[in-house]
Amino acid sequence: MCPLHTARMARWAAVLAAEPEFAYGVRELFDAHKHKTMATLRRDGSPRISGIEVEFNDGDVWLGMMPGSVKAADLRRDQRLALHSASVDPVEGEEGSWAGDAKLAGRAVEIAHPDGVSEAGHRFRVEIAEVVRIRVGDPADHLVIESWRERAGLRRRIRR
Repeated sequence: MCPLHTARMARWAAVLAAEPEFAYGVRELFDAHKHKTMATLRRDGSPRISGIEVEFNDGDVWLGMMPGSVKAADLRRDQRLALHSASVDPVEGEEGSWAGDAKLAGRAVEIAHPDGVSEAGHRFRVEIAEVVRIRVGDPADHLVIESWRERAGLRRRIRR
């Protein structure tokens, strides 16, 4: 069985409590643009990329989907997912001004509507296995890759 099916996951509140500066930077990247990208797994195990909106609220990361959406069907079948913030190209010659991008990996847990069935669609809470932020370093001759896992904490690597 895949480790994400059985691994202990964190809420966004845990990331924020453990590494507030990192968490605020990640959220800023996710909040900078309305649309993000989500990867799920199709019935045959192949990947599916979909557009998605992400909400940070009450210590959690939330996803909403239209009734009958294929991405909701994917998540009901296999909870594993990856989310990617929008990534905008830097202005040529000003690569150091690139804001960076952020990623979350984990699993989605569908939260039932209080009345049972909702015409509004599906709502999922993301349980977090890993959070990653990539940005240009200072000076702008390298990348800084930061990753957080609940048991391992924050790890920072430099890529030249």
